Amino acid sequence: QAPDSFPPLRNEAAVRVLRGRMKGIQGHCNSCYMDAALFSLFSCTSVVDSMLFKPFLLCDRNVQSILRDEIVNPLRRTGFVNAKSVMHLREQLTDKGQCSSFTNAEKDPEEFLNLIMHQILGIEPLLKLQSGGQKEQDCYCYQIFMDKQEDLVVPDVQQLVERSFLSSDLKLVEIPSCFIIQMPRFGKEYKMFSKIIPSLELDITDLLLDSPRECCLCGDAATLECS
Repeated sequence: QAPDSFPPLRNEAAVRVLRGRMKGIQGHCNSCYMDAALFSLFSCTSVVDSMLFKPFLLCDRNVQSILRDEIVNPLRRTGFVNAKSVMHLREQLTDKGQCSSFTNAEKDPEEFLNLIMHQILGIEPLLKLQSGGQKEQDCYCYQIFMDKQEDLVVPDVQQLVERSFLSSDLKLVEIPSCFIIQMPRFGKEYKMFSKIIPSLELDITDLLLDSPRECCLCGDAATLECS
């Protein structure tokens, strides 16, 4: 355990601490969905660090302390989290949630995020989405859904998000404080993409509802949008 607080890893420090054997979060008993989500959320960014410290109204203090002291701080300090610590968290989630299989079964990352952010820590939804002028939807992360497209061989995250929003007729109602994106799902038998290039910056200008944009022809303020 690492009871002291450690900042997220950046630049050369991230490479030094996280690269090599026995680094990252150790997998055990179908924990990969949770390992990947926790690593993405906390290793190199502080954008959801409020989950670790803020005294939320509905917050479960035990889960919060396990997450902070047994997973996030060791990951940032030494670059390694053992499977026992993640299992400790999984046992708590099983006790608190409606599902009894968090300790042994593979889950969808969205199910994990909804449980820990909404039911256990009581965090407000991070995203507000609207589809085709319908009612707003609140959620904690966005999962990319799209059909196989032959022109995308090795896509980047920017391309996938834009095409997914377009195919689903989705818009962001407002700029999110945190935009958690789940890549296209695939199993052992089928992979939609063999590789996806991380976009170090994400331009959401065209994804925002009623966002002022310039006309691609004349450069003035646009009044119409063609999908």
